[in-house]
Order: sequence, then structure tokens, then C-alpha cells
Amino acid sequence: MQINVSARHGHLSPATQSKISTKVSRLVRYFNGVTALNVTVDLEHQSLPAVEIVASGEHMHEMVSHEVSAQLWRSVDGAVQKLEQQLRKHKEKTRDHKHVENTRRS
Repeated sequence: MQINVSARHGHLSPATQSKISTKVSRLVRYFNGVTALNVTVDLEHQSLPAVEIVASGEHMHEMVSHEVSAQLWRSVDGAVQKLEQQLRKHKEKTRDHKHVENTRRS
């Protein structure tokens, strides 16, 4: 899986980038089909850093989560949590779709 961490309107230290990529790498637990995660940290407003995570994978649409908070780590955690929920729901949908018996008879 490929993880890209980038910043807009500012700079992130390598230590911060590695911490963010470690937190985001947990998302594979919820859906194995994820092939790439792109994390963008927007530092335009220093008091309100915004985090956007885009997950793309095979046989799925891109899933996006946004979070704006007063602290960078709260923004990261909130965006990861939102994407976890999306991936869980997608996994349940695909799993349930495959195991549903056809009750309609002709």
C-alpha cells in the first residue's frame, strides 16, 4: 500500500509525516482492497489545520474524509475515524451483497 503525506501552505517535519503515515496505515485493517492513501494537511490557517484523506483501491470508488480542528493531531484522528467508518460500511456492503441468496423466483 502506498501512503503519501503532503502539506499545503506550510511544511511538515519528517517526524510528523512518519507519525501521520503510521496512524493512517491502520486503515488497511478495515478493508484490504485499499491500494493508496493520500493525506493532505492544509496549514493555511495555523489555528485550524485541516486534514484530508483520500483512499483509493481496487473495485471501489475513492473515499474522502475531511476534518478541521484546533490541533493537528485531533484533525488527523478525526479524519482517520471518519474514513474507518466509510471503509467498514463499504466492506459490510460488499460482503453482504455476495452472500445474499436470491429469494425471487420466476
